[in-house]
Order: sequence, then structure tokens, then C-alpha cells
Amino acid sequence: MDKHKIITISRQYGSGGRIVGKLLAERLGIPFYDNEIISLAAEKTGLSKECFVNAEETSTGNLLLSLTTLTPSVESFGLPLNEKIFLVQSQVIKEVAEKGSCVIVGRSADYILSETENCINVFLQADLKDRINRAVAQYDLPEKNAEASVIKTDKRRANYYNYFTGLKWGAAENYDLILNTSRMDLEKIVDVIEKYVSLI
Repeated sequence: MDKHKIITISRQYGSGGRIVGKLLAERLGIPFYDNEIISLAAEKTGLSKECFVNAEETSTGNLLLSLTTLTPSVESFGLPLNEKIFLVQSQVIKEVAEKGSCVIVGRSADYILSETENCINVFLQADLKDRINRAVAQYDLPEKNAEASVIKTDKRRANYYNYFTGLKWGAAENYDLILNTSRMDLEKIVDVIEKYVSLI
């Protein structure tokens, strides 16, 4: 890939977004970031990865933790912990995007990089039954709790995204390409995204 391009992938839980992102990055020969963003942000602050995971599960600033080791380059005095963590993650996402082409899954990267040139935002969705089946088969969720877990995870992602961006998670106007992974296998989904990226 000649031109510097960033592909962000937002996704419904169980739609295969991480798999698609990883395959796409491998095909394009560029770095892939998902949980790696948490690792980099944790290194930057000295906080544990769990702090970042827990912060993403709330959008109301009610975590009873203190943060004293934030990087000095992040202006965050007086903010709730989850908002400070969002700022650090945002900084990390911008830094990896500046380094070169890459694929970033989740983390509200589409919003964070909204002013970045050649940033292509993809949203993956799927039928609920297919998402439940994938969650059971690949994420080892107990079958009896799978539907509730899938719905709850999507609600949490939507709340987090809506809170920090002021936009609506999954709304068509926020993305360049929206695909339903129930309509074709994930390899073909990657084909579609790869072709789209090549035309930009």
C-alpha cells in the first residue's frame, strides 16, 4: 500500500471485527492494533491494563481510583479517571496513526482520528443469532447467557462511544463503509474492505 492510510473498524460484539481487522492488516502488510492500544496506554501511564479495561465499562466517571502518573503531555487535571484514560488512549491512537498505515479496532478510533487525512472508518454488524453463535464458538460464552452478554456488551460499547464522542455509535453518517458479516464469510468481508481501501 503506497499511500499512508488508517483503517478503523468499529463493530457489534460477535460480528467478527477483530478477526477481520487482523486479516486485513496481514493482507495489507501494516500494523494491527486492538488490545495493543491498551498495552501502550498502560505503559505510558504506569497503570495496569485492568484500569483501562474497567474504564471502558463505564461512561459516568464513577470509578473509585486515583491517577497520579498520567503523562505530562495530557491535560487532565480535575477530570474523572475514565476521562483521563480516554485522553491517554486518544493520544496513543494518534501517535500510532502518525507513524504510518495501520488497522485499529474499536477504542472510538473513528472519532479520535476524524481529522486525520486518509482515515477510512468501517462499521461491522451482523444478525443477532450469528453474533450469539460466534460468541459461543469463539469467545467461549456459556450458551444460556450468550444472548444477554452480546446485547449487554453492545449497550456498553454504545454508551461509552456516545458519552465520549457526542455521536451515536453505529450511525451511518459516522462511517465510510458499513457491512453485515452475516451476508458473507469473513474472508470476503476482508476482500470488500481491501478493494474499498485501494480505491481511496
